[in-house]
Amino acid sequence: MNEADFETKYIDVNGVKTCYIEEGQGEPVILIHGGGAGANSYGNWFASLPLFGKKFRAIAIDMIGFGKSEGPAVIGADCSQKTRYDHLAGFIKAMGFEKATLVGNSMGGATAMGVAIEYPELVDKLVLMGSAGLNTEISEALMPILKYDFTKEGMVKMVQALTNDDFVITDEMIDYRFANSIDPSNKEAYGNVMEWIKSQGGLFYEDEYIAKITQKTLVVNGKNDLVVPLTHAHKFLELINDSWGYIVPHCGHWAMIEHPEDFASAVSQFIESH
Repeated sequence: MNEADFETKYIDVNGVKTCYIEEGQGEPVILIHGGGAGANSYGNWFASLPLFGKKFRAIAIDMIGFGKSEGPAVIGADCSQKTRYDHLAGFIKAMGFEKATLVGNSMGGATAMGVAIEYPELVDKLVLMGSAGLNTEISEALMPILKYDFTKEGMVKMVQALTNDDFVITDEMIDYRFANSIDPSNKEAYGNVMEWIKSQGGLFYEDEYIAKITQKTLVVNGKNDLVVPLTHAHKFLELINDSWGYIVPHCGHWAMIEHPEDFASAVSQFIESH
């Protein structure tokens, strides 16, 4: 599987040229990547997009400022979380969907949450996988991610921090994500995003805000996730009234890449049975 296997598509979202790839037919399920350097739709969802495409119209979007979607040229330095969830809500509307199920990893999870709360009519079900959104202490394990230096060696260290110890990191994965990270537009947007997160003291919502989520929600977490520890999954389950949990063993922050079959099966079953 490589990027050329998917047709790169674009749609105008409130003046923002937005890139996405898709697979399958039926109920729309939108996959939202995380916010790490070099992240985009293909790089985060290449392994699980075809699996979701067997049952749904699975769509992986490049968030605003990431991948091939426009970023700094149209939003400047406004890399707030509101910018991202407003853009995602606009994408759902531009695609002509009455509502869609949202599957978000890390920053993508926090973005999906924002849509679920601010635009509840657009969201059918919600899946939060290793999701950002809760305040956390910065540990030494996160340094390769937070202090990525835009070198291939730095990218290897970042991916190692995001995955479990047994995960086999390929040269293709490193080369692809590294190339995305040093793209001038992506690099500028990533810098703006990191500055915004730093200025806010993290990427989080208040507990009372998260508790406003009314959609049926599946909380997925890797048992060995260094970025979003298990305690965060438990907290999301406490805060979100209609929520279920699924914990993946031998898994870090990227269940969709580390264990795509397990992840896609659990999420598909949740969508179909609730």
